[in-house]
Amino acid sequence: MTDPFLWTLITVQIAMGLFDTLFHHELTERLAWRASQKLELRLHGIRNFFYGLIFLCFAWIEPHGLFAAALALVLVVEVMITLWDFVEEDLSRKLPWTERINHTLLTLNYGAILALLAPILWQWSQQPTAATFVSYGWWSVMASLAACGVAVFAARDLLAAARSERLLRGDPAELVSVLPPHRHVLVTGGTGFVGSRLVEALVSAGHDVTVLTRDARKAGTLCHPVRVITSLDQVRDDAHFDALVNLAGDPIANGLWTAKKRARIIRSRVQTTEALEALVARLDHKPDCLISGSAIGWYGPRGDEVLTEKSEPAAAFTREVCARWEQAAAKIEKFDVRVIRLRMGLVLGVDGGMLAQLLTPFEFGGGARLGDGRQWMSWIERDDLIRVIAHAIADGTLSGPVNATAPVPVRNVAFTRALAQAVRRPAFLRIPAWALTWALGDMARETMLVSQRVIPKKLIDHGFEFRHAEIAPMLRKITGAKPEPSEDISGMDTAAAKP
Repeated sequence: MTDPFLWTLITVQIAMGLFDTLFHHELTERLAWRASQKLELRLHGIRNFFYGLIFLCFAWIEPHGLFAAALALVLVVEVMITLWDFVEEDLSRKLPWTERINHTLLTLNYGAILALLAPILWQWSQQPTAATFVSYGWWSVMASLAACGVAVFAARDLLAAARSERLLRGDPAELVSVLPPHRHVLVTGGTGFVGSRLVEALVSAGHDVTVLTRDARKAGTLCHPVRVITSLDQVRDDAHFDALVNLAGDPIANGLWTAKKRARIIRSRVQTTEALEALVARLDHKPDCLISGSAIGWYGPRGDEVLTEKSEPAAAFTREVCARWEQAAAKIEKFDVRVIRLRMGLVLGVDGGMLAQLLTPFEFGGGARLGDGRQWMSWIERDDLIRVIAHAIADGTLSGPVNATAPVPVRNVAFTRALAQAVRRPAFLRIPAWALTWALGDMARETMLVSQRVIPKKLIDHGFEFRHAEIAPMLRKITGAKPEPSEDISGMDTAAAKP
């Protein structure tokens, strides 16, 4: 093991494996939070355990005789597990092209490593059985660090596999059970975080669904059967829709708000809504209702003030976005279509959105409150939002602005504590407000540090019952945490948030 070329190949293998784990498994595919990947996670955990043994052996031990044969057997078992993992990945999920390329490079590089190791292991196996301590300087240190890293991820993947069954969300059709049978629904933005779950619920319940998406390739992940279109011009004048659900829009919290980004955020919402207006104008049969997306950003920064649908707005870019979006939707009322402008809070779910970005840092002990943590967060669990949309379609008396938020908003410090408890990790860190605004400008001020204490008064008055009204039990439920006795984690003023 003194060959520097062999150690270089091992270093390259470690680097590519680290990239695959962090970029694909954690950030892109988020395997630990996908109930469908239970077997893949187990394979990863077992394989990483073997990797840890291999790296430690390479770093400090030169095995001879039977020990060398045992190491060779471990390498063979690792190869078999990897091949099994490749098959499981192809059967259970659609791999991105970057992961396929990385896997190919890992395979080729590992083949070269085994080719160089084979004669060395054969030579060692011919010697008397012994385990000789060795040191290769920096190479040994690097291999030891790699062994510690894969051991951490082995434990994490095995625990995630054990948790996966608790992530199952039940029958999606039940979320839209208030709807009459055989509804025809057009959904814009149907491949997004909220839209995809809505489509899954509607299709599972036997409704006819048409999805408008800018990228037809993303529709391959949707629940089927579903009709996919890339332009509303593809809809015939004699098409029949009972309801339109308008969720399309460029992401608002994924980067700096440059002038081009601001224009794109507004344009993506307004143009789609105007296209819906043109569609409704030419349809022979007008839909009963339009559920048009908006957000609590309509209210602007409001501190501790309790906000209902009758509250006045404050100046902010988010206010401008929502106002333009709602104005475009309101024009469709002239066709005698009931329009609901759904002012959504922070939509929480492990499959996407803000919570998905926080889970990995929180799991690894990097949870932090933002600023002083006193800003109010008005949130809604994703399946509750799907139920709100179904309720809005079914309730013919509901119209105008509707706050789609849970009835008990919480401050950021309470949310941080609740999420840390749900994943059983500490959260002692704090990100100063000045650091966020320096890095992200208005985007941080209006999405991360803004305080909006919003109450869903209309939904409550119309008899809607939330399944997830409080943050702590909701987070424990959707993150698959083991049930615990109820406890007050709010930290401050939770009860005062109720209307």
